[in-house]
Amino acid sequence: MITFLVCLALLVTAYFTYGRYLERQLKIDSRAVTPCHRLADGVDYVEMSRWRTFLIQLLNIAGTGPIFGAVLGACFGPVAFLWITLGGIFFGAVHDFLSGVLLVRHDGLSIPEVVGHYFGDGMRQFMRLFSVLLLILVGAVFILSPAQLLDAMIPSISLTAWVWIILAYYFVATLMPIDKIIGRIYPIFGMALILMALGLLVAVLLGDYTIPELSFQNFQANAHDLPIVPALFITIACGAISGFHATQSPLMARCVGNEKECRSVFFGAMISESIIALIWAAVAMAFFGGARELGIALAAHGGSASWAVGVISSGMLGAFGGVLALLGVVAAPITSGDTAFRSARLIIADLMHLEQRTVWKRFLICIPLFVIGYWITTVEFAVVWRYFSWTNQSLATVVLWTITIYLHRQKANYWLAFLPAIVMTYICSSFLFVSDQFFGMENHTLAYVLGGVLTIMITRLLIYILRKNAKTAA
Repeated sequence: MITFLVCLALLVTAYFTYGRYLERQLKIDSRAVTPCHRLADGVDYVEMSRWRTFLIQLLNIAGTGPIFGAVLGACFGPVAFLWITLGGIFFGAVHDFLSGVLLVRHDGLSIPEVVGHYFGDGMRQFMRLFSVLLLILVGAVFILSPAQLLDAMIPSISLTAWVWIILAYYFVATLMPIDKIIGRIYPIFGMALILMALGLLVAVLLGDYTIPELSFQNFQANAHDLPIVPALFITIACGAISGFHATQSPLMARCVGNEKECRSVFFGAMISESIIALIWAAVAMAFFGGARELGIALAAHGGSASWAVGVISSGMLGAFGGVLALLGVVAAPITSGDTAFRSARLIIADLMHLEQRTVWKRFLICIPLFVIGYWITTVEFAVVWRYFSWTNQSLATVVLWTITIYLHRQKANYWLAFLPAIVMTYICSSFLFVSDQFFGMENHTLAYVLGGVLTIMITRLLIYILRKNAKTAA
């Protein structure tokens, strides 16, 4: 339990220490006019209070990510604590806070537009396509997964009917001004997510449970196919670092009333998500009696993290836990799917230069998005989900490189993003060669070498861009 408590203390402390250091590097200006004031439109650019934007940001970036990912990641063993903590502070919080401020200072534009500003038009076009496809995929996944859970809970309503009900909600929520549904209801779900984690924390600390101490042993049954590096770093994404967050942050970048609120909204939400992930990883191992036992239990139920979440919640918190599990496992993915489609609409609107005050213009974008999203739900779920984690981390890597260029131009400490960017480049590169999802090389040594070579090539390219920018500025 000592490892867990130390990691928990480090995450909390980081908000007040490392978060303030990043603020100074960014030269946060409380007098700067934020987009919600300068570009107010009553639809997407709407000022909201600090606590409301924080809770919405937390729910948008979290969904089931820090829950499911942490439970699956806990199968590797207590080493998951280390990645969640160090990743959450030095990777995820840097990614979310710095990209959040970057988005605020670029009028709350979608992430492809901001990346394109620093990498050129070719990268902008690629990121537009990549991001929209990713967001539709995320939206479709978060139609199907809660629909399947609701179908199991209420079998009197068919799976197809649940899909259509959720899709109808998405359509309405995506069209409505952000302060009408998202601004009013989502903070409640955000609080439920926090209360659920706190309830489990109290239960595991006061109950007859043992949280294992730090070990670098891989407890996966198929450890050769799932090595800690890079598989753990891909499995636990939202609790440590996630590119999906950068697609969601423009929503709140358009609602932040003052730059001083950015540490709470972006850094604070990421640290909170890491704490939630840390708690779930600890609880999952403690409840089932260890990482190996957790893996065996999951394997017996088809690797279903949702099953584990339901059993843990009801087993540790009783009926109250069951209600919170319903909110966490059903409501959370629905809200993430909603904001995924909303983000896709904003990216397309930016691309087509379509203002979003007019309802029919929002319809024009939404209808094809939902048609494609529904079609994806007809594809086998495992196929849809298979490549999401790697794509998610790859997007985070691109955003870290973008932040590096921004900090370099601002003559700030760009190593804050440069080092995490190199590490994530290696994680994503080596995963290409190690994982059966891609090349699946049996010779892991060669796979790691090839991942290193690809990382060196990408890093050299980025160093060239940094030097080129420095000469242009001079």
